[in-house]
Amino acid sequence: MKFLRDLFDKQAPLFEKGGKLEVLYPLYEAIDTFHFTPGKVTATAPHVRDALDLKRLMMTVVIALFPAILIGLWNVGYQINAALAPDVVPEGWRAAIISAVGLGFSPGNPLACFVHGALYFVPILIVTFMVGGGIEVIFAMINRHDVNEGFFVTGFLIPLILPPTIPLWQVALATAFGVIIGKEAFGGTGMNIFNPALVARAFLYFAYPAQNSGEDVWTPIAAEQAVDGFSGATLLARVAEAPPVEAGNAYQTAISSMEINEKAVTWFDAFMGVIPGSIGETSTLACLLGAAILLITGVASWRIMAAMLGGGLAMTLLLNLVGSDTNEMMNLPFHWHFVVGGFAFGMVFMATEPVTAAYTQQGKYIYGAGIGILAVLVRVVNPAFPEGVMLAILFMNLMAPLIDHAIVSKHISRRVARSAV
Repeated sequence: MKFLRDLFDKQAPLFEKGGKLEVLYPLYEAIDTFHFTPGKVTATAPHVRDALDLKRLMMTVVIALFPAILIGLWNVGYQINAALAPDVVPEGWRAAIISAVGLGFSPGNPLACFVHGALYFVPILIVTFMVGGGIEVIFAMINRHDVNEGFFVTGFLIPLILPPTIPLWQVALATAFGVIIGKEAFGGTGMNIFNPALVARAFLYFAYPAQNSGEDVWTPIAAEQAVDGFSGATLLARVAEAPPVEAGNAYQTAISSMEINEKAVTWFDAFMGVIPGSIGETSTLACLLGAAILLITGVASWRIMAAMLGGGLAMTLLLNLVGSDTNEMMNLPFHWHFVVGGFAFGMVFMATEPVTAAYTQQGKYIYGAGIGILAVLVRVVNPAFPEGVMLAILFMNLMAPLIDHAIVSKHISRRVARSAV
């Protein structure tokens, strides 16, 4: 490590003020502080010393994302291998790599599934960091400030909320839109009012709906690869498109009879993440493991998570009570809402994002409950949007400052009333 420290110190004069590469100082500083703790400290009072800085906070979130990443990679590969017809070898550079290392295409081989999934995830991750990181550096050089660590988590979140077959040029466009419009337009890290990762996802959802919400995007298999009898629709889409239930019949959701690769999908399959979907959103178990890490470390707010869970449960029970013979989503119980789509992932990693969430303690309950209510409501009453978590979080991002303002104003009024007495 001393060799690396000496190497950075030797190059520092080139990037510091007056150096030949002064304009690239933000890039040098970002690389330096990625490897080492910043050497600058506050010299005069007042200040508070704390072991938790922005870089460590971001790293904690990334560590919490690892269960979702690992299970997501395995599931993508599993869905591919399970969809292949017997004795069919797929084409393309990914298949060539897997064949070269001798892993094969068996869904029963965890390593083969993991590697196959990684060959879809890693290119998306690389493009995301190249585009987003490049934009961060450019804005830092223009505004003459250090590169913030805010994009570090966003760079991992964007690939996890995308389908594995997303074209890489769309990843680049969405990342640029999310970073520029979702964050830099508001002043950079800590100033944005919307979650940049969800802004990127919303851009793709509305700009390119066929490639991001269609029937075939969730399973990375080309038509020429002879897949037999496999449909890549998500569970939410299947329930939303289920035929009407005849009046008087006992409730039976489409999920209970749904088959993927000739295997009925159970609630446990959905909980574990063995279903088609966005790369990192399918496994509720992985999301709960991440939630445990964030709650133990104090990085995420348990109030927001609990409120979102309660809001979703309350709205689901209300809709179940009303019921419907024509809309199967009205009858879907909450334990299914919780494990399908992006409900768990949004609750753990998106709704709790500290910059865009409510700050006040009471406001966090209102903010979280609003997300849970709206997420279920959009899923159920609007057939055009089988997934409502993204829209619910973005809407409550917009409402968070108003919620905090109302809470603070209420507290001020109470204090004024007490002081008057």
